[in-house]
Amino acid sequence: MVKVLLHGCGGRMGKMITGLAKDDPEIKIVAGVDVLGGQCDEYPVYTALADVKEEADVVVDFAVAAAMDGLMDYCAEKNLPVVLCTTGLSEAQEAKVDELAKKVAVLKSANMSLGVNVILKLLADATKALADNGYDIEIVEKHHNQKVDAPSGTALAMADAINAAADGKYEYVYDRSERRAKRPENEIGISSLRGGNLAGIHEVYYIGTDEIVEVRHTANSRAIFGKGAISAAKFLAGKPAGRYSMADVIG
Repeated sequence: MVKVLLHGCGGRMGKMITGLAKDDPEIKIVAGVDVLGGQCDEYPVYTALADVKEEADVVVDFAVAAAMDGLMDYCAEKNLPVVLCTTGLSEAQEAKVDELAKKVAVLKSANMSLGVNVILKLLADATKALADNGYDIEIVEKHHNQKVDAPSGTALAMADAINAAADGKYEYVYDRSERRAKRPENEIGISSLRGGNLAGIHEVYYIGTDEIVEVRHTANSRAIFGKGAISAAKFLAGKPAGRYSMADVIG
């Protein structure tokens, strides 16, 4: 059984993972950390990492960027693998993730959904087949009206997967309102829609002459991200130091 320390246990995703873990015999959350504290019937909750007494095999993080430096210091000190799910890290924090990976196993992904990460692999194949055959590529992402960043990290991960498969020939365009010119071949348009309580929809269009190929992922619940994080924790426990991704989890 994999023993997990849940960082950010009081947030929406922390509570989601707590519920999912109860039904999984292969994983056990032994403690949680949340700066706001709180109560949990499943495990003790601490307001600071330094107060944690329980032994864990891996940390699963769904907190906020401001808490990442302390978490990474803790994982380095305790030699604990960590699944980093928090987004919006600064350049300095991203560099610190790379340094941490020299000491412990680190898995970081823009999206923890297994389905999304399968699609990232599919996009690489589609791009190699279509990009040099006259197909324009556009990405549309749709999220709830409380999401603060645009475009989403997942949309950017999709664009990066496409660009890597095309040897980096594309530029990303987020706004064409000031331009009066035909569409260049070497761009990916990325559009963001916000409204209601959408959990997340991502659509990639390969638009050719007389043909459109569409790749789409719909998140009906945030539970898919929790399930992915649990799968990542099982995978990462016991792994040697290094950078890992959800591509390693799905094989």
